[in-house]
Amino acid sequence: MRSLRSLCLAATVFTALACPGVLWAKVSATADGRVMRLDGGGVTYAMGVDEQGYIQPLYWGQALDEKAPLIARHPTELSGFDPAGSITAQEYAGQGEGLVSEPGIKAVFADGNRDLVLKYRGHKISGETLTVELADIRRPLTVTLHYGIDPATGVIARSASVRNGDSKPVRIDQIAAATYTLPVGNDYRLRYLTGRHASEWSQVETPVTPALTVLESRRGSTGHGNQPWFALVKDGKGSETDGPVWYGALAWSGSFRLSVGLDNLSRVRISGGYNPYDFSWALKPGESLDTPIFYTGYSSKGMGDASRRFHAFQRAAIIPGGAKVKIRPVLYNSWEATTFNVTEAGQMALAEKAAKIGVERFVVDDGWFGARDDDKAGLGDWTVNPRKFPNGLKPLIDRVKALGMDFGLWVEPEMVNVDSDLYRAHPDWVLNFPDRPRTEGRNQLVLNLARTDVRDHLLAVLDRLVAQNDIAFLKWDYNRNWTEAGWPGVPPEDQQRVQVQYIRNLYYILSELRRRHPGLEIEGCSGGGGRIDLGIMGLTDQSWTSDNTDPYDRLIIQDGFTQAYAPSIMMAWVTDSPNWANGRETSLDYRFLSAMQGSLGIGANLDHWQEADFATARTWIAAYKSIRDIVQRGDLYRIAPPRPDAASSATFHVSPDKRRAVLFQMLHSSSFRDNVEALHPEGLDPLRSYRVRMLNGSALPDDVPAEASGAYWMEQGLRVKLKGDYKGAAYLFES
Repeated sequence: MRSLRSLCLAATVFTALACPGVLWAKVSATADGRVMRLDGGGVTYAMGVDEQGYIQPLYWGQALDEKAPLIARHPTELSGFDPAGSITAQEYAGQGEGLVSEPGIKAVFADGNRDLVLKYRGHKISGETLTVELADIRRPLTVTLHYGIDPATGVIARSASVRNGDSKPVRIDQIAAATYTLPVGNDYRLRYLTGRHASEWSQVETPVTPALTVLESRRGSTGHGNQPWFALVKDGKGSETDGPVWYGALAWSGSFRLSVGLDNLSRVRISGGYNPYDFSWALKPGESLDTPIFYTGYSSKGMGDASRRFHAFQRAAIIPGGAKVKIRPVLYNSWEATTFNVTEAGQMALAEKAAKIGVERFVVDDGWFGARDDDKAGLGDWTVNPRKFPNGLKPLIDRVKALGMDFGLWVEPEMVNVDSDLYRAHPDWVLNFPDRPRTEGRNQLVLNLARTDVRDHLLAVLDRLVAQNDIAFLKWDYNRNWTEAGWPGVPPEDQQRVQVQYIRNLYYILSELRRRHPGLEIEGCSGGGGRIDLGIMGLTDQSWTSDNTDPYDRLIIQDGFTQAYAPSIMMAWVTDSPNWANGRETSLDYRFLSAMQGSLGIGANLDHWQEADFATARTWIAAYKSIRDIVQRGDLYRIAPPRPDAASSATFHVSPDKRRAVLFQMLHSSSFRDNVEALHPEGLDPLRSYRVRMLNGSALPDDVPAEASGAYWMEQGLRVKLKGDYKGAAYLFES
């Protein structure tokens, strides 16, 4: 059996999670194995074996004492329509015995049998991890459940492995990483994140009903449409600061499926794993199939505390580097300045300007390679264009480094143009069905990374690119969804493995690149937020949040993003005005204040800036460097979230030791001489005295004292009126 810790560390093949420094918390079981518990971070999760051998979920919530009388009892038949098998709350059910709720796994045996009933066979506690083995009542098919819980946050990690012990294949048509059950209730409400390109991270709340709510991607990647994240609150009892919240996210970057609904006894059932759409896995004799990890958590103190717990867990256990992760540098990206018109001289000129405002990383975007003068050719040919860079990249890299910056490149390795040397040599390397159309998106096709030869080619090309150039950073893009997702090179019964094997090989390339080049950093990008999840997050250092860089839209996007994911990986750029996405005009100050609430980047065309713009940028970049450790490593309090009916919004970031904090106040528009409410910071030490000053060095407003206790700031607050449209201010608190 593989423990959860070994699953967590098996990044190159299975889960892409590097889990640095994770110490899982207490795992226990009664002597007879009838009750098993995980306790950590003020949270208890418990399950038990009933008298019929089913494992039932018993409790998930605020910590219980060790003597809590938890016991699993097998129900009796409710009616002829609801036999005992259909109403038993199972920890992980097979599709059998009349089950009518979402199963953990669906299987078809070689003789056509589709009845799968899983019962407890045994469990093992190894250090801080728990494994539980289930077996079918007749056939030699076993499912092993893996569990762990984080001692600091109470975040639970669960995954499953199915093994075929028979002499004939078994087809797996559906498999979840985990299923969860919450007690009977008609007042649960589901929160999730949805959207589309340039409009990601929209927050939706809906009642949980017997009509199943399905959050999924069928795109081959996480997708812009739905996030593999959920939160459950109680109607009228859940807010940013109060009430129970159950939340979680699937660590998988391919097609996924999360479902939430009430079962036939009005219990909430949550399931998450591979999307069964266009998926099956012919499990050969002796073969196993592993799921991704499904991370979940609980808070009794509202969505704000739930987010902060999950952020802290991600910083410690998911994001590469863990507690020792580097502060994200201020970067400049050349895309909006030059698009495909990349030249050595033009990039050097931009680098000179970027260095003068305090940029620390210079990134050349698309257009540097192959026959790449537009998006119709060259993709797949990862060699330097000799016309644009006659002496290779070295002169530009040397100049960038001499200016005090490191160097990065944009790549899109998973894609290919038909007009490319790679496609002409290997037209069979793309996802395709023979004698069917090869649909292009953005004039490109998707390479089939499930193929070992494609995987090894891409790894070799990228390894050589990084090894032969002093490259510190890759912006890894992915700009279309799957169509014609065929894999004609393998037997028909194995072709739908592409849905899993593609992502496994993607993870392998990323992890192997990082192993070979320990200093290399990678940004995940997919037309903005099209592939952000805990899976890809485990192998990348930052994420491109959205192609929409309008600073007001970004406040809403960033508010949605931080419901699920840590601000430290959330890239936010200052770009030109009017913005390309909506034509909105905003000041450079406002654009900086919006972007400084994540990891700061600059994407504007510096060749069009005036001296006043450079002076403004120097001021704000220096200010950001003084507080970015708070934004990237501290706790986020969304004290006034941006809403369509609100004129202003505010976020408050507090350092882990509570000695420093920064408040961002953002005004959308003012009208009718508004009499504004005070902003009430949270998370300060009430007994500590804090000095406050404007982050850009300007004078404090008249009604704001220069120093007061944490209790004063949190209870009395700051009542500062901004006037006009698209204005902002930032306040630094120091003790």
